[in-house]
Order: sequence, then structure tokens, then C-alpha cells
Amino acid sequence: MDEQSAKEPLLNCVKKTTPLLASSMKFILKFTMGVIFIAWATFLFFYPSKFVHDLYQKFILATSGTVYGITGSVFLVFSAPILAIAVLAIAYIIMSGEEEFRERKMPKHPRFWLWTFPVIVDGPFGVISAAELIGVLIFSAFIIWSVSAYTIQNLNILSKFELTFKEESYLMLELTGLRFGLIGLFCLAFLFLPISRGSILLRLIDIPFEHATRYHVWLGHLTMLIFTLHGLFYIIAWAVQGRLLREVSFRDCLFASCIAQAHILDWKNNGVANLPGVISLAAGLFMWMTSLLPVRRQNFELFFYTHQLYIVFVLFFAMHVGDFVFSIAAGGIFLFILDRFLRFCQSRRTVNVISATCLSCGTLELVLSKPENLQYNALSFIFLQVRELSWLQWHPFSVSSSPLDGKYHISILIKVLGEWTAKLRESILNGPEENLQIEQPLQPHSNVTVSVEGPYGHESPYHLMYENLILVAGGIGISPFLAILSDILHRIKDGKSCLPRNVLIVWAVKQSNELPLLYSLDMESICPFFSDMLNLEIQTYVTRESEPELEWGNVSKSVTSFGFPIRNKRGISVLVGTGNIMWSGIYVIVSTVGLVLFVGLLQIFYINPFGINSWWYKGLLFVVCMVASPIIFGGIVVGLWHLWDRKTLTREVDEDDGQKIDSMQDNERRAQKESRLDYVATSNTIRYGQRPDFKEIFGFVSDRWGHVDIGVIVCGPPTLQISVARACRTKNLRRKCNHPIFHFNSHSFDL
Repeated sequence: MDEQSAKEPLLNCVKKTTPLLASSMKFILKFTMGVIFIAWATFLFFYPSKFVHDLYQKFILATSGTVYGITGSVFLVFSAPILAIAVLAIAYIIMSGEEEFRERKMPKHPRFWLWTFPVIVDGPFGVISAAELIGVLIFSAFIIWSVSAYTIQNLNILSKFELTFKEESYLMLELTGLRFGLIGLFCLAFLFLPISRGSILLRLIDIPFEHATRYHVWLGHLTMLIFTLHGLFYIIAWAVQGRLLREVSFRDCLFASCIAQAHILDWKNNGVANLPGVISLAAGLFMWMTSLLPVRRQNFELFFYTHQLYIVFVLFFAMHVGDFVFSIAAGGIFLFILDRFLRFCQSRRTVNVISATCLSCGTLELVLSKPENLQYNALSFIFLQVRELSWLQWHPFSVSSSPLDGKYHISILIKVLGEWTAKLRESILNGPEENLQIEQPLQPHSNVTVSVEGPYGHESPYHLMYENLILVAGGIGISPFLAILSDILHRIKDGKSCLPRNVLIVWAVKQSNELPLLYSLDMESICPFFSDMLNLEIQTYVTRESEPELEWGNVSKSVTSFGFPIRNKRGISVLVGTGNIMWSGIYVIVSTVGLVLFVGLLQIFYINPFGINSWWYKGLLFVVCMVASPIIFGGIVVGLWHLWDRKTLTREVDEDDGQKIDSMQDNERRAQKESRLDYVATSNTIRYGQRPDFKEIFGFVSDRWGHVDIGVIVCGPPTLQISVARACRTKNLRRKCNHPIFHFNSHSFDL
């Protein structure tokens, strides 16, 4: 290998200069979003203090005279800021341009990054980075501060009245339950933000959905714990008073009007309705119990189906607290509804399967049709539904193809592990025979009808931003690394922006029959001269075999079932939040404006004229408005988006008419790729009966690569992630001055 070429970063494109006006506007937008978020978060954090609460009450009194009433004032304070940030984020991403990836200035010397420095690796929540730990500490501090502040306020309230010890105990229990309900409401305001797969906010801060899911899990545990305490304090108070299920009188005092008639089955019109709260809490507890790790791993379907109770949870929660209290958490929930409706629209389309292959190792490969204007990167993943197996189940899979492999297809690898994947393999094996393919070469696979949501993932392909990469995979976790390697090779060949110059792949498998997965990547055909520009080393560990079972080149033949659809017919729908930023931005803005109009018209023509005062009914109407605005107003945008997409696809077909379908060419290669031996075989070191020693591997890399930044990307089970994270942390904390800094990145989707 040419030593000089290996040392030079592969930056082969000319950087585009950003006009001063556009750069200034981006800075202003970024600064404005930062100010809004900091002000909003600071207000929420200090809301339990008397000073901030008094300011809030004054604002409510000053603005509640509008047509929207107190609901509008509360919504403006608690929910409008997060929606404003979403709208500004649309403009910011549009102004950032359609860059291949955001250029990041690499420092002259290695430095630590909070997001990639693992701090806790053995905790119950998996690997936690320094940035995530800061977030956890802030939330923990908020909970502790809120409970302390509200406890002091409760004691001050009790000191103003002459009550017996028993009466003080009853009242303290109810006041504490009330405070926990408010704290849980603040947590609920954040709960739905991470679970919006195509959220504009996740695109803004470049946190992919598979990472954000962890934050939803953490917030879910915290929220349900607090809401459980909220209900538990009330139940204890009512039970000891003997009014859990029936009405009783109470001593005549200042609080008598509030609690004398209250019991668990109460559904009052004016004030909080208890029974809807009980139903909401029961649904939440059911979701919480079935989402615990042991239950989730043993019976994923139970977890999946019971989690659909979130509809019951949100609906009855709004009826429990009323419209103006529900407005505190409405912003995050509304963004989730926007994303959910768009996902529903995208998932209605069935997608043609260009090819379905059963590889010799028992892994399935699906190549799906997609339009040219649907963008993704090598770190993306999709949700897949196979209608012959289930109309309700959606399973996430990392892509195994680079967007540069072809304009009109996307590939995924599926390991046969459970009942669903076993049935899918059976459907593929029972597919059309080869002679039928010759007679009808433009027919899709007849035994598999799939729908797709996505692609989702990182806004920017960060694997291209490190000059030095270590890719650690466990089993089928090699799938995204095939896409990454293919992406790098294509970029070297085409002269596109690409920083990596040293790549080490560490792959651990149980059996040697999984090895063809890696050999399937024909690197020489992608870029014949890549070895002159890229140092590539592969270390494979076969953990459950002491010696090879097959001779080199004697790889089992794959069983393949092909179908070739006409290009751009029945491809993946472009109606996805991570797709065209202009259309998705218009959808968010129009739906938000529609919500404001709906609530206003409802107040003018129904609630005020008819004197509607029932809290539970107004809460129900508010949720109806939140659901109706994306369907009606957003639906118009989605319809226009769909028409624009069809027109664009028709124009592309007309322009490229007569050209050979790239997916056909790709499939011809795929039919033979397992029987080939190329550069991968010669650069691959295979060790049998061993597991990778990451301390040794990272130590060797430190001595050889020197004082640089190294991106470590892991895709595999939690135990593998913990081992790699521990090695990264140890090496970073004990590093010598001339050694590299290891940046830990997880690309695993754990539910």
C-alpha cells in the first residue's frame, strides 16, 4: 500500500462556502432556539418555587381574557415553546441545505466529547455517556427539588389551620398526592418527545430514534413511578377515612368543599374527575408492568400489544384533569400525534420486494424497491411489516446497503431467531420457482407483501467524520457495517467526501456458517483500487468452534427466491418525517395552525355559547382537536405531498426510459456473491474458540495509530456493548499523551 495515500484523509470534494447572509440567519435561528429552550426548561425547573409560581399566576390572570381562556394561557406557557422550537428547526434545517453530511471541523489534537465518552457501563440502564449522565442528574435534581419544595409548602399550609393530628395526616396525604400528580405531569411533557420517530426535534439535535427510545424508557419508568405514588397517596388517604368507594361527610373546614364528596369512583363535572384518572392509571400500570425487561424479552408481543393502551392512558388522563391542566403536557403529545399520523399514511402502501434470499447461514436478505428521491444513509433503519404474518407487528432492521449501491432499492438482513422470522423464511422458501422468474421477470415476489415505515436514523452519517474507525459487531450486527463499508468504498471510487483511512472490523459469531455474511460484500467490484487508499483489517472470532468446519471457498449455496418489479412502482412511500424537509415542515406548521384554529372555533361556536363547563368533557374535546388537526389540515398537505411525489416519479421514469434497472443488475451480482473469494478473505484473520479481548485490541491500535481520534461503533447485544464501552473508558482514562481517544457510539436497537 502507498504509505502517503494511507496517511492522507480522503477529502476529495471542494467545500462549498456558505453565503454570509445564510450563515447569519442560521446563527440567529440557532441562538433563538437555544434561548427559548433554556428559558422554558428553567421555568419548568423552578416552577415549584413560590416566586416563579406567583409570576405564572399573574401571567395567567393577565392573559386568560382571550377567546382561548385559561387553557390558551397555560398552553402558551408550557407547550407553545416546544412547538415554536419545532417550527424554527424546520427553517434551520432547510437553510442548512441538502448537504451530503454536515462538515465537522476535526480538531488538530484529539479531544473528548460528552456524547461519546462512556461514564457508566454496568448500570441497570446500560451504557450511559457523560452527556446522558448530565441529563439524568438534572432530572433527578428536579424531582428531589420539587418534592422538597412542595413538602415545605404543604407543611406551611397545614400550620395555618387548627387540625387534629389525624386530620393533618389525611390532608397531608392528599396534598402530597396532588403534588406528585403535578410533578408527573411535567415528566409527561417530555415522555412523548423521544418516541416520535421522524420528529423534527430529533433531526435538529441529530439523535436517532433508536437512541431516543432509551430516553423514552427512562422517562416512562420515572413518570409511572410518580403517577403511581400520586394515586397511592390518595387511595391510602381515602381508605383510612372510609370513603374509598363511597361519599362521607367531613369536618367543616376550609378544605371541606374540596374533599368532602371525593371518592375513587367520583366523576364530577366541575373539578377533577377521579374515575377517568383511575382508568388512565390502570392502563399506564398495565403498560409499565409488561414493558419491564424480563416480560419484554420473554413475550415481546404482549409488550407490543399492551403498549397500544397509550391511547386509553392519554384520553382518560385528559378527561381526568381537564383541558387547561392537560395543556401542560400537550405540546410533546401533539408532536407525537403528528408523527403517528404521518407513519400511518406511509405504512398504507405495500412495497415491492425486488429479491428475497435465504442465505446459507440462515439469514434472510430482502431487497426492497424505493424511489430515487427517498434519501437515507448507511446508519439508517426501517420498520417492516409482513402482512401474511401479521397486520399489527412492526419490526426494526438496520439497512445493509449503502445509498450509493443503487438509486432504486434498499437492502436489509434478517436473522431467523423467533417465530415471526421463521415464518418469513418459510414464506420465502415457498416463493416462485426460477423458471417462473424467466417467464415473468417483472413480477414482484408473490408470497411476501410488505409495508415499510422509515427510513429513520442519524441526520448525518457520523461514520464519515472519523479518519480512524473500529467497527465491532456481534452476529447479525455486521449488517450496518456492510452498509458503512460499502458507503466508504463507493465514496472513494466516486471521489466524494470521506474521512476514514483506517478501518478495523471486529466481528464475533457463534458458528462459522455465519461467515458468508461478510464475504458477500464484493469490495473489488465496488472499488478495485481501494487498497491503495484505505487500510482495512478484519478480525473474526468464531466463539463456539475450535476449528474450521469448511474449507476455504466451500461455502454452502444460498437458496434464493427472486422477483423483479418495474422501477418506481410500489416503492417505499416518501411520506416520512425524515424525508423531504420542506414538505414535512409544511405538514407540521399547517397542522399546528389547524390546532389553534380548531380550539378557537370550538370556544367561539360551542363551548362559550352553550356554557360548557365540565372539565372532563372539555379535556375530551381538546384531545379531539389535537387528533383532528393533523388528519384534516395535515391531511391536505399529505395529499399534496403524495401528488408531488407521483409527479416527480413519473418525470424520472420518462427521463430514464430505456435504461436498465439498476436493481436488476444488483440482483444478478447477489445471486453469485456468496461463492466468491475476494479481498475480504485475504484481509480477514479468523480465530476459533476465542472471544475478542478489547483491552488487547485497543492497546494494539493505540500503539499503531497514535495520537488521533478513533470512532468506535458497536452493533450487538448489551453484553458486547458493555465490554466495548468499558474498554473505551479504561483506555481514555489511562491514556498516554501519544495515545488516541476512543469515541464510543452504539448502533444497536434494543427494545
